[in-house]
Amino acid sequence: MASTFWPEMALPPPDRRGSAAAPVPFLILAGAGVAFFVLPLLGLLVRTPWGSARELLTSSEALTALRLSLIASLSATAIALLLGVPLAWIYARVAFPGRAICRALTVLPMVLPPVVGGVALLLAFGRGGLLGGWLADVFGIHLPFTTAGAILAETFVAMPFLVITVEAGLRSMDTRFEDAARTLGARRWTVLWRVTLPLVRPSLVAGAILCWARALGEFGATITFAGNFPGRTQTMPLAVYLALETSPESAIVLSLVLLVVSLAVLVGLRDRWLGAS
Repeated sequence: MASTFWPEMALPPPDRRGSAAAPVPFLILAGAGVAFFVLPLLGLLVRTPWGSARELLTSSEALTALRLSLIASLSATAIALLLGVPLAWIYARVAFPGRAICRALTVLPMVLPPVVGGVALLLAFGRGGLLGGWLADVFGIHLPFTTAGAILAETFVAMPFLVITVEAGLRSMDTRFEDAARTLGARRWTVLWRVTLPLVRPSLVAGAILCWARALGEFGATITFAGNFPGRTQTMPLAVYLALETSPESAIVLSLVLLVVSLAVLVGLRDRWLGAS
């Protein structure tokens, strides 16, 4: 009845976000905030040697660093998916003593200074580390200053982005679909592969992309744990750092590539975080 006589009551209230007039001081401060982020990027674009950009990007040093960056970041993302998805599922679905502490330790690399993360990796997986000596003596595995070490460092700093994104997706999904599948006789693994993972696919994809982008841009932990050896551990961010001293123009071009990739990731995931606007 209410919708018959008062049809406006049956409709959701109109979205008036952004319709209010902004105070002038807010406009000034907001403009300064935007300029604070835009000006450095504008400086990068203005200083880019567009005439020689293609030549610099196709140089052997740049291509080697790009190839190694793709190998390391994609490998780190694969490891993060293998370890991070089960970890996110445990955090979202299983209550156990110390879960909050375990989650805090898992996401710690997100706020930990990357160099500190590299030092921690050395103390754990270095030749004299907690596990590194045993790996070297028993299996002959030496991780520091190798490509595998670069992959390990990137995984350490990037996997938390995957874990928290997938965990959020698992917590927000409707578990009634899983319950219905179990009621119909589906086994646990069938429910996982046919119901749970398809339902959290957007979170899984978003987490994997964030993880890959973070691994691609990793610098501090990589240079501390794996070093800066061309063709072996020198990824794109490390190549930028080295090129600043020897070839600033090449550093600018490589920085622009990383900027474009990062911007594409953020724009692509905008709807995931904020909704279309």
